[in-house]
Amino acid sequence: MSAFRSGLLVLTSPLAALTPRLAPILTSAARLVEQTLYVHLQPGLSLGGPAQPHSSHVQATVEIINLITGLYAGADAHRHLDIRVLLTNIRTKSPTPPPSLGSVQNLAHPPEVVLTDFQTLDGGQYNPVKQQLERYATSCYSCCPQLVSVLLYPEYNPGDTSTEPSVAPYSSDFSASPVPKSPMHPLQGYNHVAVGGTFDHLHNAHKLLLTVACLLAQKRLVVGVADKDLLENKVLRELLQPYTDRVKHLSEFLVDMKPSLAFDIVPLLDHYGPAGTDPSLECLVVSEETYRGGLAVNSHRLENGLGELALYQILLLKNPDQKENEEDKVSSSSFRQRLLGTLLRPPYKRPDLPSNVYVVGLTGISGSGKTSVSRLLQELGAKIIDSDKLGHQAYAPDGLAYQAVIKAFGTDILNEDGTINRKILGSRVFGDKKQLKNLSDIVWPIIEQMGREEINKAAAEGKTICVIDAALLLEAGWNSMVHEVWTIVVPETEALQRIRDRDSVSEAMALNRLQNQMNNQCRVDQSHVVLSTLWEPHITRKQVEKAWTLLLERIKSQ
Repeated sequence: MSAFRSGLLVLTSPLAALTPRLAPILTSAARLVEQTLYVHLQPGLSLGGPAQPHSSHVQATVEIINLITGLYAGADAHRHLDIRVLLTNIRTKSPTPPPSLGSVQNLAHPPEVVLTDFQTLDGGQYNPVKQQLERYATSCYSCCPQLVSVLLYPEYNPGDTSTEPSVAPYSSDFSASPVPKSPMHPLQGYNHVAVGGTFDHLHNAHKLLLTVACLLAQKRLVVGVADKDLLENKVLRELLQPYTDRVKHLSEFLVDMKPSLAFDIVPLLDHYGPAGTDPSLECLVVSEETYRGGLAVNSHRLENGLGELALYQILLLKNPDQKENEEDKVSSSSFRQRLLGTLLRPPYKRPDLPSNVYVVGLTGISGSGKTSVSRLLQELGAKIIDSDKLGHQAYAPDGLAYQAVIKAFGTDILNEDGTINRKILGSRVFGDKKQLKNLSDIVWPIIEQMGREEINKAAAEGKTICVIDAALLLEAGWNSMVHEVWTIVVPETEALQRIRDRDSVSEAMALNRLQNQMNNQCRVDQSHVVLSTLWEPHITRKQVEKAWTLLLERIKSQ
């Protein structure tokens, strides 16, 4: 059980010795810190002498990049931790003098505990090394007043390399002339550096990209954050964090990491962004995946009379826990897939519902796969309340809505047998907002009343979970009688094709149907759980089973 919300890990071992020790060190730290873990690199620092130790500049080299890459690669084994490598004391080769290290740096999450890999034989309560460690930490960073110090003693196995992070040696590429660099090769700094990305649910691969960019930048870092059209084809784009949230998290991370820099965080609205137009920029940091995009930026700059940027390429981090249908790299799309089936916001309190039944509202656009998910939930034990069936009952001659609908729309909507012809009724209200509202005002409250009656029946029968299957759940306000809203999403293009195949209608008709419905994003913004039927049926089944298991746990813990 982690004891501290935030911590500072001071690494003092020589860089060559640190790499094989990173995994056990992080494992030890993760047992103590539950949220934010700052990492301060000070190889060779001695905490055993009488004099108070001071932070000193560390030369930024390829070896440093390799170590930071290993840190972030290994951090994925501890996903509860937000690991941040601090760069205040690490400098690149530059004509600009490095900033002074005399001032104390404020951190967004002041450490409650300071940890170190420095080892000593003295294990007493008043260990002088621990006191030196506390003095050192508070001389560098803003820490909590009651700072606790801990000396880590991980179990190192020199002959075992299985615990080392799986990451290849770092390589860089400057423009068109990639030159292999030795581990001790100092990094060249640049006054103005650029980097871009979506930066959704900021993860360790993002942090590596941003850390290298900050390391190279001497004065200013321009960060382009993808928005609008650049998000259209993202997998599960409805689960992307809003632009403002992404910028907020990004800004906090960057300022923590290197507060001496000026940060320009701007929307990235095309594939070039400020890197394609800003004449003051000197370097663009890219990944293996975006390197070709960097070449395109340079071509664009040359076409517009600007000089090429030095391209600095970093490695992609491998996904150490790759699930079926996920990418083999650490990515935001894989993170969003893992959100499927999980609780995104607290459930509603519904004191007006029977206390022994829990109600889920299942919704989604036409073609989203709502019927197949409803069937899976029924197999798992849910009582399904089909709003379409309730609607048919409401329109029946003995139904609660029958007389009111005839009064409002006339007898010419009736078939010869006296039943309401819903196609004729639909043609009356389609495209006429006033008439559609008139019909909705009659039918929706009646279907809600019928739904509540079904919930009460289910409770009397001993059913513990009811699922209201309703395409109009949110539009009709029927979410007022559920504890959770579950939404199924698929891209509009997929939904269009499914509607055409299922109903044998034209693309225009299918599109018109979707455009008259609440879109995916509006649904997700009001949902507690999101599912997707985009992939193979067995993957949908796994999602639903995961969501069901988590739901049972929530109900049990109430």
